[in-house]
Amino acid sequence: MPGRKRRSTTSRTTTKSRTAARTTTARRSTAPARSKKPAPETPTAGPGERVWVLAVPFRAPAPGAVWHAGLQAHVWIGAELPPELAPYDPPPYSFERFLEDELNEKPRPIPLARPMTPREQQCDGAEVVAAHAAAGGRVFLLGDDPGVGKTGTAILAVKAIAEQREVRTVLVVADRPAAITIPHWTRSIAGFGDGGLRWCVTTWDRLAKVSKLSFDVVVADEAHMVRHTTTQRWKHWKAVSGAGRAKGAPFVLACTATPAHTPLELPYLAPEFAVRHGEPIRDWADLPKRLDAHGFHVERGRYGWQWSDDAAERRTDLTRLQSWLTDADPPATLHRPAPWGQVSVTGTPVALTPAERAAYESEWSEFRAEMQLARRSRQSAKGRAAIMRFRQKAGLIRVQATVDWIRAQVEAERQVAVSVEFVETAADPIREALLDAGIPVAGIYGGAGSGRDGSGRGLGDPEAERLRFQRGEALVCVFTVTASISLHAGELLPDGRPASDIPRVGLFHQPRFSGIQARQVTGRTHRDGKVSPWRIAFAEDTVEEQVARVMVERLAVSGSTAGADTASLQEIAELLDADWLPAAALTEG
Repeated sequence: MPGRKRRSTTSRTTTKSRTAARTTTARRSTAPARSKKPAPETPTAGPGERVWVLAVPFRAPAPGAVWHAGLQAHVWIGAELPPELAPYDPPPYSFERFLEDELNEKPRPIPLARPMTPREQQCDGAEVVAAHAAAGGRVFLLGDDPGVGKTGTAILAVKAIAEQREVRTVLVVADRPAAITIPHWTRSIAGFGDGGLRWCVTTWDRLAKVSKLSFDVVVADEAHMVRHTTTQRWKHWKAVSGAGRAKGAPFVLACTATPAHTPLELPYLAPEFAVRHGEPIRDWADLPKRLDAHGFHVERGRYGWQWSDDAAERRTDLTRLQSWLTDADPPATLHRPAPWGQVSVTGTPVALTPAERAAYESEWSEFRAEMQLARRSRQSAKGRAAIMRFRQKAGLIRVQATVDWIRAQVEAERQVAVSVEFVETAADPIREALLDAGIPVAGIYGGAGSGRDGSGRGLGDPEAERLRFQRGEALVCVFTVTASISLHAGELLPDGRPASDIPRVGLFHQPRFSGIQARQVTGRTHRDGKVSPWRIAFAEDTVEEQVARVMVERLAVSGSTAGADTASLQEIAELLDADWLPAAALTEG
């Protein structure tokens, strides 16, 4: 008997699937479109209460406080701040305090601060800035040398501008680390007087939090931080500075002793250039293209726009660029050299031992091989990585020599500032070796606030570490930051006492490729009338020596405007067989 024929289920399954699909489609077509998530309501206080905006660190416990996505901060509402939340009460002029005062009917009073007396040079500078603002300027470049007093000049200038026009809110964007730079600015604002204005001080890496707020004046400290338009930082800067707006933009005071390596790195001055030429702001949105239209010697290259290598053409461009700012009436820039003279930077050769020489030559050979492979395949990421690895290993070989030099300086009764670029192969081993030798060391670099080995050698808060050095409790400071900290002798400290008057000397553990960074670093100790020589350590008879020579002889920095002699950067690239890489491979981390 033949077996029963199985009934096919294909048609039924297909029919059911089609029916389900039609039903789903029908449901989708009739369902309302999903609306965007509504913005959180602005917190409001009840009778006798206040909205407290708190500065709560990441993952720190804040019982009772609520995270407000719109404010990007924790909020607590009540008459008084509970004791468990008191540690998160933000200081005056901080971002959180600014928001808090905006949300409440009355701002909290500012505690009395130690008054600061402005120098005559700062008062004169403020008048120049205010005159430019009164004449309808958009951006002013304050390019005084490090240590001349740009912070005080900027605060006085803002108050002078407020006497001319309606100014209520002021944004100050400072460099990192926030634990040092924000207190520095807030103390200075309180010391010179806030003029009854609403100040908000933040840092470049926190710019996103203020990008949706409006300000009447914006102060950009270390303005060279926005010299590239391809970053998120530039996007946020464009929003807060009104760089793309023809009307309703705040007045911008750009402060930096090192504006750029080339004219191509001055997008933050573009609105002022537009005003200078009577051209629409939108025409200057693409700075390189506009410079090309004005006859600058720039052209598109493999890695974007490039500046001419011809020295005569560069001089012509720089003369024209500087005239745009200095020949304006009133001028749109001010640059005053340090009255105490330029910093002395000299080379310090290190004679390698036979074992160190062998290790160095091995690393150099390996680096050359890696660069050749990366060059042939045009893999810029591999080229960057090879440069970084070689610099780290080369610096690690010389750690003991650096430690010995530092010990000699300490024995000669000097305090030493040591600039490094890498933590694990420079900062950490140098610091540990000095501690082992019984020399107290302050450290301002990654890992601050956490212990390292349970022996009490962990790094503390950056400002606490800085003050240890300034008070003479630590005779050496090892740091990776390049700007916005003061390490000079005799500085007036927050408690009103002066820093130690022991002479300061500085050491670059490795030659810096970026002239902007190099000049900023030397200004940490060579400032406010205090002379501090700097040295550059390098391995004798190696490529490091050639790089150091270039750095000393023709430091790629800019003084009054833009445009250092960037031929030095090109020369360094050729020494490392890296001339095929974009310039950022040498100047950017």
